[in-house]
Amino acid sequence: MADWKFYGRREQLEALENMLGRKRWFFAKVTGRRRIGKTTLVKQAMDEIGSRQPVFYVQIPDSEQGGVLSAVNDALEIFQVPSDRYPRPNDLLHLAKLLEAMAEGGYVLILDEFQYFNRKGYEPFCSYLQASVDRLAAKSDQVPGGLIVLGSIHTEMMALLDDRTAPLFNRVTDTINLTHLDIDSIVSILHDHAEPTPERMLFLWNLFEGVPKFYRDCFEQGVLGSDRKTLLRRIFFESSSPLRSEAENWFLRELRGRYDVVLKFVARNPGRKHKELVHAIRENSGSPDTQVGGYLKILIERFEMIERKLPVFAKPDAKRGRYYVTDNFLRSWLAALANPVAAIAFRPLDELIEEADRRLADVEGYSLEKLAGQLYEERSRRGIGDFPITHRVQGYWDKAGIEIDLVAFNETTKSIRFGSCKRSPAKLTADVNNFRQHVERFLEAMPQYQGWTKQFVGIAPELNAEQRAILARHDVIPQDLNDLTLLET
Repeated sequence: MADWKFYGRREQLEALENMLGRKRWFFAKVTGRRRIGKTTLVKQAMDEIGSRQPVFYVQIPDSEQGGVLSAVNDALEIFQVPSDRYPRPNDLLHLAKLLEAMAEGGYVLILDEFQYFNRKGYEPFCSYLQASVDRLAAKSDQVPGGLIVLGSIHTEMMALLDDRTAPLFNRVTDTINLTHLDIDSIVSILHDHAEPTPERMLFLWNLFEGVPKFYRDCFEQGVLGSDRKTLLRRIFFESSSPLRSEAENWFLRELRGRYDVVLKFVARNPGRKHKELVHAIRENSGSPDTQVGGYLKILIERFEMIERKLPVFAKPDAKRGRYYVTDNFLRSWLAALANPVAAIAFRPLDELIEEADRRLADVEGYSLEKLAGQLYEERSRRGIGDFPITHRVQGYWDKAGIEIDLVAFNETTKSIRFGSCKRSPAKLTADVNNFRQHVERFLEAMPQYQGWTKQFVGIAPELNAEQRAILARHDVIPQDLNDLTLLET
């Protein structure tokens, strides 16, 4: 079996390596959802440049000042920071001065979950840190160390570092926003460690999207190449399963029990409109007064757990938005895994895994649409796709009942491509006439595109020769994940 290696992130690695190679003061911000690989990225950058600088890493707890100071002091012991040179802090002022002294001493300081300093009561620390950062910046050429702050709640990191009224505003020298691994990196993982089939690609991407740690968890448990139920059992349903409590510990704990009804309903009913959400959630909760609009706003703007999508060509203030859970793992957990995992003590394990697998198959339908859109964008960006796009790929829907899964267009060549995405190839071929009728109604509603070159594509995880022939007879280009990801090479 091949060893696990570092996948993707070359642009971000280069940026960090350049920063570390400057050998002068830096204050870097690295943001991204939990488990996305922020700490691993920093370590990889230091390894690749062969840095011999001392490192200090601490994960800031979501607690009061005493808890933060205790975590810092424990980390100082773990990293063997000499106490005679760097006295242990007993308040927030001394903590800021300690970080300043360590940066002057050449340390690369890494503060994880930095967003917790945006909590009430930490305002003095941010001011103390501002003073330290300003002193270090004033003599940056003489300061060999630097500070890297990592954060997983984007809006709170912005409040700390980008808000004009914040003490640390305009102090950051380098910024990296870490998103999911691209599809090409996921394909590389599959080629290295599993049989890269379309079914496995969709199954794993629906669960883990582009979070490298989750794929590595499967690799370390020896199930990255296993069948679906074996992987689910080992990763989620056994007492030592690495992801059995992942969502509760790392995602949902921020909510502290709030917004649960809204979040779960959106996860289990992707693509609902606002009125549908309000009605269904209030009916489901048994209360006509259940908060929906305010909770949606917080889940979208603060936690970025839900997104409101508009149909392609729609104006930003359009009323036809639909709501989706942004993160594949969180959506799969809430829609398919949470209830079966919670029932482990009361029902036969095989039945629960079967139920979870069945629910996941339902979730994969929407994931295929999302995956196809992302593949079109990535392939166009890399210049390898069969349809260069000039506008973000998105679906289309309207009040008249027109539903098209994928619309991509190229303004340069006046070409537009319509796509139908189905997890079941049989449903894709059976629905081909209906798909084309939806496109015809779209063109009637959007006459400005009637003169464009029109293309039709049918997308499923895998298509055999007969299914491809059926689509081709209807002038629909057949595409599956083999075609779009080159899994078979």
